[in-house]
Amino acid sequence: MAAILDAFPEHREAATAAARSLAGVGCRLLAHGDGTLTGSRFVVDAGAPDHAPHHHDHTHWEDIRARLEASDLPAQACRHAIGIFTVLAEAEARVHGVAPDDVVFHEVGAAASIADIVAAAWLIAAIGPASWSVSPLPLGSGQVRTAHGPMPVPAPATALLLEGFATHDDGVAGERVTPTGAAILRHLACHTGRRLPGTLRQSGFGFGTRRLPGISNCLRVLVLDTAPSENTATSETYRELAVICFEVDDQSGEELAAGLDALRVTEGVHDVLQMAALGKKGRFAVHVQVLTRPDTLDAVIEACFRETTTIGLRTHLVQGRALPRRFAEVAVDGRAVRVKLVERPGGITGKAEADHLLPVSAHAARTRLRREAERLAEAQTL
Repeated sequence: MAAILDAFPEHREAATAAARSLAGVGCRLLAHGDGTLTGSRFVVDAGAPDHAPHHHDHTHWEDIRARLEASDLPAQACRHAIGIFTVLAEAEARVHGVAPDDVVFHEVGAAASIADIVAAAWLIAAIGPASWSVSPLPLGSGQVRTAHGPMPVPAPATALLLEGFATHDDGVAGERVTPTGAAILRHLACHTGRRLPGTLRQSGFGFGTRRLPGISNCLRVLVLDTAPSENTATSETYRELAVICFEVDDQSGEELAAGLDALRVTEGVHDVLQMAALGKKGRFAVHVQVLTRPDTLDAVIEACFRETTTIGLRTHLVQGRALPRRFAEVAVDGRAVRVKLVERPGGITGKAEADHLLPVSAHAARTRLRREAERLAEAQTL
């Protein structure tokens, strides 16, 4: 909350008002510095509520959900708040062996935590970023006191929520990621260590109250604009791609063809290329290259191992440039033909989709149909 509001101060009043209305407590954003860095601190005055006091120390998840659904929060903010609480309830249910609807929140059920989650949900909806990423998270060590007694750090529910996130040990003991923070990261489906390229627009520092030995107890947010800058040529679209490469020398041609066809229709995959290669021990092999969206990289890697016999692969990120394109459909001799129109620096060009020409017999007939379809589609753009 503090870090995002430090970066987006224009949302200060609305976000704190949303938190106050649901949690029934006072909320303030204060300037804060620790002698090294400066930023903001989000303070919840649980002892000085704006309305009649609520007792949230032991709160059922179904009660919180009912209050959120009956609130006047914007629909998107309400959806995010319920989403954050849901992943938290599911983790607590696994830890304690109960159904999610039977979960009773203790620490996170307190008014301060409800205020944090509601305000965070409001900001997530208001800012509406395309994606979120997070650096490797500090695991911490030792124990933390809870309503269930002493628990190891990270707490059991926190550990479940952080599965799949990269972590590190910076040598500083204590609880470093709270259950609330872990639930927000899980709900946002943050990518770890794969920050999209872009123009850095703003940043913010949010501070906690605890003093940590040797380091600032703060969270930093960076806001990047991934849209092309004003001096970027409008005829090009910039994008980041993940590339997966591997070789196969022990799978039949039929099986490999079927596997690569399955990869081509996998979510996030842009293209699958294959070419002949000479592998170890003089074996003929097939070199495979898969282009995919970075956010689907892990799922596509799993598909590569599932659909082919490879036992190892390589990945890297590249910057791609693609010309804007769109599709048009024209009629030639009563036949519908789909044409891809590409905006090139010298003008728009068309390319008829080969699949739409397959039913036509003879090369000469297909060529005539293709040229006429492209001519008609290009003429529509004039």
